[in-house]
Amino acid sequence: MRGPVNAQTVTAEAPSSIGNVATGFDILGHTLLGPKDRVSVRRIDEPAVRARSVTGVVLDLPMDSVRNTALRALDVLRLDRGLGFGFEIDIVKGIPLGSGMGGSAASAVAALLAANALLDSPMTVHELYPFALEGEAAASGGYHGDNVGPMLLGGLTLASRNRLIRLPVPPGLTSVLVHPHLVLETRRAREALRATYAISDFVAQSAGLAQLVVGLFTGDLDSIRAGLHDVLVEPRRAHLIPGFGNVKQAAIDAGALGASISGGGPSVFAWFQDSLTAEAATFAMRSAFADAGLDSEAFVSPVDGPGARVIS
Repeated sequence: MRGPVNAQTVTAEAPSSIGNVATGFDILGHTLLGPKDRVSVRRIDEPAVRARSVTGVVLDLPMDSVRNTALRALDVLRLDRGLGFGFEIDIVKGIPLGSGMGGSAASAVAALLAANALLDSPMTVHELYPFALEGEAAASGGYHGDNVGPMLLGGLTLASRNRLIRLPVPPGLTSVLVHPHLVLETRRAREALRATYAISDFVAQSAGLAQLVVGLFTGDLDSIRAGLHDVLVEPRRAHLIPGFGNVKQAAIDAGALGASISGGGPSVFAWFQDSLTAEAATFAMRSAFADAGLDSEAFVSPVDGPGARVIS
């Protein structure tokens, strides 16, 4: 981690992310090259946290430390560390909310990285993780690290409640994320999962996640393909995304190893063996959304994507 700085203001940015990655509900995610959130944090003498401005693709964020993910993360950090000072922040939103791209998580992570650089004794990213979870909870209502974890570490990350593990990614493995111009709030997406599940579904999902992890460590693409089949979450959320089935099929027909819903949706992601195949698939996936009446944009990125970083 970057050490303490002399400046009173530090700016950091956090990337977009793909949460769940099919079989890794709430515990697996990876970052991607695409939109970013940027947060500038200023150290103030008052023992409090406050937002001075919000600009970018989202303007109507909550401005209190209960509902604003960045403020909540910083407030919990301030209280936990017993700081005698506080923080004032400016948020530039590059990631739309309700997109399935980690928009709520990115603001919290960027704010934490910037504030951490202003501490007399900065923490490691692993030590920042609990505070990032607190920030995420302000938006989603739950403590899940599938977005904040990979943003902190970069790449593909297994994020349990108390631990982050960056997973290996076979060379060339590439993701496509197609974001339709539709808002699907995280809390609504989670409501779709409230009904009970059969034990057999959990067994199938666990088998898929195990095969995915094995495939990542061994480079076995058939194992990765088998591990991208979500039997728990996707079936209950698919109806919330117009054209989802056709978008997924378009990705498979174009050579994807697998495809599913990114985070809570409505974005759809797919993994490909190489970047050329991934680039070629974007047209078909976007066309499927267009057939459902939705404009969209596509982002192609290595699965082993960038992490959040201090930029000034």
